[in-house]
Amino acid sequence: MAKVQVLTMSGEAAGEIELKDEVFGVEINQNAVHAVIKNYLANQRQGTQSAKTRAEVRGGGKKPFRQKGTGRARQGSRVSPNHVGGGIVFAPKPRDYRYTLPKKLRRLAMRSALSSKVAEKEIIVLDSLHFEAPKTKDMIRVLESIGAAKKSLIVLPEKDENVVRSAHNIPGVRTALVTTMNVYEILNHTSFIVTKEAVAGIETLFSKKDRFEEVSSV
Repeated sequence: MAKVQVLTMSGEAAGEIELKDEVFGVEINQNAVHAVIKNYLANQRQGTQSAKTRAEVRGGGKKPFRQKGTGRARQGSRVSPNHVGGGIVFAPKPRDYRYTLPKKLRRLAMRSALSSKVAEKEIIVLDSLHFEAPKTKDMIRVLESIGAAKKSLIVLPEKDENVVRSAHNIPGVRTALVTTMNVYEILNHTSFIVTKEAVAGIETLFSKKDRFEEVSSV
């Protein structure tokens, strides 16, 4: 098991914590991570783009000019795609880009993302994180004390409104819950800040061994 130092909110050492290898020490599967991130980004697309085909562009009922004798290429409509103001060939239409991936693949990608943070020493474990009132400067002070990067993801075991609001206005800093964090945000932020209680929640949620990891070559 990997051991990580636990820090207080003031940046002082508060012991060590052992991280389960089945969650934080697995072999990183790049293909699984890529598939899950691609899926996440696709699911974020609104799919509201739209353009008109030649059938939807106004006009085009009259032949622009006679068929022969002009020296020009024959044309049958002003709304054909080769005319300015004409329709678009294979015009994009509103569509849903969402699709799903197997649960075991998503869990494997999550374990890979968490393991990469431990391997790269980008995980910061706090003994606790709480504020009596939402204050941005208090959160900034904590982040500076623990040596967090400009882009940091703070993972909480449960929603704490004071913590969420304290971090809300800091550029590059986001908060998430154990049950709502995703692979993209974990890897898109340099520092992965998590409380001891949240570590326990993550290990409980993702420690179950999947046969998929043993037989898949994803």
